[in-house]
Amino acid sequence: MAKMIFWYILLVLPTIVLGECTCDPEDEDRNKSEAFKYKMAALASILVASAVGVCIPVLGKVIPALSPERNFFFIIKAFAAGVILSTGFIHVLPDAFESLTSPCLPEHPWGDFPFCGFVAMVSAMATLMVDTYATSYYNKKNLKNGVVGTEVGDEGGVGHTHSHAHAHAHGSTTMMVDSNSELLRYRVISQVLELGIIVHSVIIGIALGASESPKTIKPLVAALTFHQFFEGMGLGGCIAQAKLKCREITIMALFFSLTTPVGIGIGLGITNVYDENSPTALIVQGIFDSASAGILIYMALVDFLAADFMNPRMQGNGKLQLGANVSLLLGAGLMSMLAKWA
Repeated sequence: MAKMIFWYILLVLPTIVLGECTCDPEDEDRNKSEAFKYKMAALASILVASAVGVCIPVLGKVIPALSPERNFFFIIKAFAAGVILSTGFIHVLPDAFESLTSPCLPEHPWGDFPFCGFVAMVSAMATLMVDTYATSYYNKKNLKNGVVGTEVGDEGGVGHTHSHAHAHAHGSTTMMVDSNSELLRYRVISQVLELGIIVHSVIIGIALGASESPKTIKPLVAALTFHQFFEGMGLGGCIAQAKLKCREITIMALFFSLTTPVGIGIGLGITNVYDENSPTALIVQGIFDSASAGILIYMALVDFLAADFMNPRMQGNGKLQLGANVSLLLGAGLMSMLAKWA
């Protein structure tokens, strides 16, 4: 599902953000050839940083310290949660407000109602519903399979003659179902999170690729490189806990790594006709960014922070709590600082 939406965004977004300029364009220092060099540098550095960032937490099998079973993994996830929370609040949501409150848009209806906050709220609630129903569906499916397996054992007479063995088997089945449910939940989380991240990544890639001002692009190269690196760590942490197959991990990592570079490529292709101040472009960008912000903020607060910080393992370890809190503040702080340039 996430992949279908991703391809829809890639195919449809560039065609609906083209339009006539309705506002006076800002005076920019345009230099197409110099801007192209910076775009190529941005494309390469963002691709590498995204790939490295998303792969670091996934390397738990190779680097034992990064394994989800280790306490250090909680520290990494807290940092990643801070990054994702900051991305939602500091980077994506303000961009959405800027787009949907632009003077280039007609006063009615865009000036009559806070559409940005509304879309972000609806997006967060929709994420909750997807999260809940997907997890509930898989829980019921696994529980049903577990109960069926136990009933078959009873029909053979073994369950009636060996009650202790039956209880042990039932306990094992319950633990297996719980473990499977947890894994399936992590898989749902990782896919929804990737969807929230790639929506914004494609948009900023298109905006960067379509710009012809070296002064605009130059500071974005380093800022977006770190931006994608930190976001990659957040997504990688989620993927690591989902314990996906190697092929699935590779696909998800590739999708994330390629979104911004592909967006830059699309931007390069539509440079001459793209107008970021056209009403259509502003509305589409604003709504997509608002939805993305809602997803990211929900995921960071509920699926990362609430789940990990209330975990009995962290609750019973003062040092781990302190480390996670410091890591959370560090991740949010560093990502917030990047807002000065990107």
